[in-house]
Amino acid sequence: MKKLPLLIILSLATVPFLRAELKLPAIIGDHMVLQQKQADPIWGWDTPGTKVTVTFAGKEYPATAGSDGKWMVKLDPMPANATPQALTISGSSKKVIQDVLIGEVWMCSGQSNMGFKLAQDWNGDLESSASKLSDLRLITVPRLGTQELQTDFKGEWVSSTPETSQKFTAVGFLFGRYLHQILNVPVGLIDNSWGGSAAEAWVRRSTLESDSRFKGLMDATVKKEAECQTEKAKQDYDQAMAKWKVDSEKAKSEFRTPPSAPKSPQEWMAGNQRPGNIFNGVVNPTLGYGIKGVIWYQGESNSGRAYEYGFLFPFMIEQWRKEWGQGDFPFYWVQLANYMPQKPQPAESGWAELRESQTKTMSLPNTGQAVIIDLGEGNNIHPRNKHDVAARLVRWPLVKDYGMKLPFRSPEFQSLSVIGNKATVTIDCFGSKLRPFGVNEAIGFALCGEDKVWHWAQGKIVGKDQNQVEVTCAEVPAPVAVRYAWADNPVCNLYSMDGLPVTPFRSDDFPMSTKPKIPPPSAASSH
Repeated sequence: MKKLPLLIILSLATVPFLRAELKLPAIIGDHMVLQQKQADPIWGWDTPGTKVTVTFAGKEYPATAGSDGKWMVKLDPMPANATPQALTISGSSKKVIQDVLIGEVWMCSGQSNMGFKLAQDWNGDLESSASKLSDLRLITVPRLGTQELQTDFKGEWVSSTPETSQKFTAVGFLFGRYLHQILNVPVGLIDNSWGGSAAEAWVRRSTLESDSRFKGLMDATVKKEAECQTEKAKQDYDQAMAKWKVDSEKAKSEFRTPPSAPKSPQEWMAGNQRPGNIFNGVVNPTLGYGIKGVIWYQGESNSGRAYEYGFLFPFMIEQWRKEWGQGDFPFYWVQLANYMPQKPQPAESGWAELRESQTKTMSLPNTGQAVIIDLGEGNNIHPRNKHDVAARLVRWPLVKDYGMKLPFRSPEFQSLSVIGNKATVTIDCFGSKLRPFGVNEAIGFALCGEDKVWHWAQGKIVGKDQNQVEVTCAEVPAPVAVRYAWADNPVCNLYSMDGLPVTPFRSDDFPMSTKPKIPPPSAASSH
């Protein structure tokens, strides 16, 4: 028999379906939670043409491995069940998945504030001590940035314990624990967050390339890819590394903190900001797994391009929903917290503009945001109070998806009327009333006249429904626009009576500071 070349043998070994064995993705394994009340997909790979049977809860589901080796079945919708069951898969071999529960499954995505571990929370030691919950299940998808579509990852489902919870996303864990204990059903949480990631990395690259609104983004991407692979880029990196080593040794000798090491061009190529990288390496391996919805905490990395985020973020949500094939599943996010030094005078702000882009994204169905303009830390981009973040976020699904009656939505700007020197803002409090925190004055407002020069202003709650604020400023005798909490790190104090902070807003439509000088083309026909 003629021997195959070693290279061909190795290539064949990397293709799952050419193995004469049954293979399952990591997302389908022992201790997993299936989403209740929907037809959950179960899939894997086997030799092409192999008959596969999935048996679960007394029912059999047949399938045949296709030419690419992949097979899939969809389980019948089932109610929540905390009694562990086995799921059996028979093909060229047999696998038994143990300890399967049925309940609510949520994906926890975003950048470092979602990836922020429970152990790092101010009360992380207490929270993890109270985390021995056998029906709360956790799985983490490793970070892999690539332009090649991945179908699997290395990971496994585990029960929540003081040891496993500490390493899990704090916002995700606390959100999931609320759901588990309030709904009294099993909960599964999938953490695929990646610190420092940009939104465009979370989207399939071909969809970005086919939408004319992202032409500038993709042109810049192609240019950077070419630059990263030049000999000059390698030489520049080598020189930067040599300088860094010298500077680091000097800093150590002077008992100073060494500077950060320079990043190699290849680090960006395989990193978390290159379009498509995270979708391919992190999202796709779980694509289609039965979920209730997604919670999201990201935007910091896109704050310099807040204008673009206004259509990139909703585009990402729409694409995920199309990819998943589960309809318009719930998608809730955390608005950016207050951060960076406070400014003595009103100024333009990329962070404020990104918050506005997030707020506008609520025009999509089944979306919502938790406003945390009061929970940040000016000198720390990773505020350590994640409990209150999760508590505000979980109100959305408890009301919108699980039928509870709770305050859940932060007050939002509704309208502005100007009479003389008084600008009266009407705020939709969603059944509540306004309350200034700490003092009687409503703090955080700015006014401008026709000259578009902003000045701090005084605010006073008025109106029989206590949902209006009268805003005045001696320097602006004829106001034309008002802004509230419009800064990187605003000083503001307006809440609903239920304790939810008023959403930052502006009444004007002046050009955004993050808008490119050359506007992008009109939206693609796909919308």
